[in-house]
Amino acid sequence: MAEPLRIALAGLGTVGTGVIRLLETNRDMVERRAGRAIEIVAVNARDRAKDRGVDLSPYFWVDDMQAMATRADVDVVVELVGGSDGPALTLARTALDAGKGFVTANKAMVAHHGMELAELAAIRNAPFAFEAAVAGGIPVVKGLREGTAANALTRIYGILNGTCNYILSEMERTGADFDTMLVAAQEKGFAEADPSFDIEGVDAAHKLAILAAIGFGTRIDFGAVHTEGITQVSATDIAQADALGYVVRLVGIATLDDREDGSHHLMQRVRPCLVPFRHPLAAVTGPTNAVVAEGDFSGRLLFQGAGAGDRPTASAVVADLIDFARGQAGAPFSVPVATLEKPIAGDPGEREGRDYIRFTVADRPGVLAEITAAMRDAGVSIESLIQRGRDHDGGEVQVAMVTHEGPERCVTQALALLDGSPSLTAPPLVMPILKD
Repeated sequence: MAEPLRIALAGLGTVGTGVIRLLETNRDMVERRAGRAIEIVAVNARDRAKDRGVDLSPYFWVDDMQAMATRADVDVVVELVGGSDGPALTLARTALDAGKGFVTANKAMVAHHGMELAELAAIRNAPFAFEAAVAGGIPVVKGLREGTAANALTRIYGILNGTCNYILSEMERTGADFDTMLVAAQEKGFAEADPSFDIEGVDAAHKLAILAAIGFGTRIDFGAVHTEGITQVSATDIAQADALGYVVRLVGIATLDDREDGSHHLMQRVRPCLVPFRHPLAAVTGPTNAVVAEGDFSGRLLFQGAGAGDRPTASAVVADLIDFARGQAGAPFSVPVATLEKPIAGDPGEREGRDYIRFTVADRPGVLAEITAAMRDAGVSIESLIQRGRDHDGGEVQVAMVTHEGPERCVTQALALLDGSPSLTAPPLVMPILKD
């Protein structure tokens, strides 16, 4: 049997210790599937004295994380530290420049610096992989890179953040408001003490940018991802969506439009959406991720499972290591990095679809006429309109409408006409209705 694949492990949090446990628990099976042993030879973390519930004595402790990247007895560096820049990025650059394989679960770093790292990996002929960076234990990176390799993908979309999905599905189940369910998510460990990256949609945007590059063969363009979070979604919106036959989910959507002039326009958006009851994503509840890929020959494919956690994420990390051990790493973004195309950022105004729009307005005569006039003047056709929440004269009411299909620029124009109106007591909320 071939010599062992020797790895250095940077970061001993829940995922790092999960990798150790997995390699110890499934050692024989992993060796058979990899064709050789996978051995940890060095580890690093900030606190050497901390009890992590695993035996670290068999491994050499490296005080300087960066020194891992140049050790002669290391073939692959596994980075589980996190952060888009700083020590994690320095480690990635150093390891790849030294010709070491590099595995990471760091979605932010890949979204911001993935092209640079892939180019360095190609120059040094070093394998680079990040299955664990997107959707935890779901093999969606491998699924898009290999399983749909023969397809032209038309759309990639899904539920990419478990924290937001837990909050929204629990709001749906309990009728509670956003703030209450955010606290519950923090108490259960599904949300960080500072949850802004999750609830503002940034985490999902990182993942979407990576999936779009893999699925469409384009260079990552995280800066072009239009991102909105879920903080403005109310219990009333959840109830109204239910009455209309929908659930509310934070959905990342990427579409590539091939134009007649040969140009490629990539639209990437993360937004709360209304999802029809009959759509597969409507049944995805709790801290779960799901990704849908639509290919011209494969049709619709659904990848669903645990999007985070020590065991699922460790599973994805070790899957990459097994590929490295087999010599089957492949191109990180499906095709050689030099051939990745640079698309034109899509114009959101060109999206054709239906929208749910909720206004919070002063309860007085003429307000509804003002809103419908703005919609008329902007060319927005209203399919249905509902007014709720009259609690006392002169108070606030909520007006919700569903539009007929049309260009998004018309809705944007209508809201611009209403901007600054004293009739509106809060910014309107617009949620696209996901097409079947």
